[in-house]
Amino acid sequence: MRTKYGSMAQRRVKKLLFDARSAGETIAAFTSGKSFEDYLKDAMLRSAVERQFEIIGEALRHAIDVDPELETKISETRRIVDFRNRLIHGYADISPRVVWGIIEEHLPRLMMELERLLAEME
Repeated sequence: MRTKYGSMAQRRVKKLLFDARSAGETIAAFTSGKSFEDYLKDAMLRSAVERQFEIIGEALRHAIDVDPELETKISETRRIVDFRNRLIHGYADISPRVVWGIIEEHLPRLMMELERLLAEME
């Protein structure tokens, strides 16, 4: 499949979406079997999860730069990128409860959307 941006741009977008999906899978693996209390008590786990969310936001930001239509194909893309920015620039203001809520409520949908987009690019 060729996009209006050409095959090189398509490969770039595919890699970025793959990176975002991989980071989401890593978050799921890190938090599997964990409770919010486990997350709250483990500074290393919180740091690792936040780093993976930063990767997701950065990858999606770059993917949208190449293919702005992705913003309509991934739910709440702007909020994902904004969350990444808050993690990096306002880390002291991020509530662990908010991060955990995103893991439970929003990450599964994002993962399904990334899977669908990557399958469409095959």
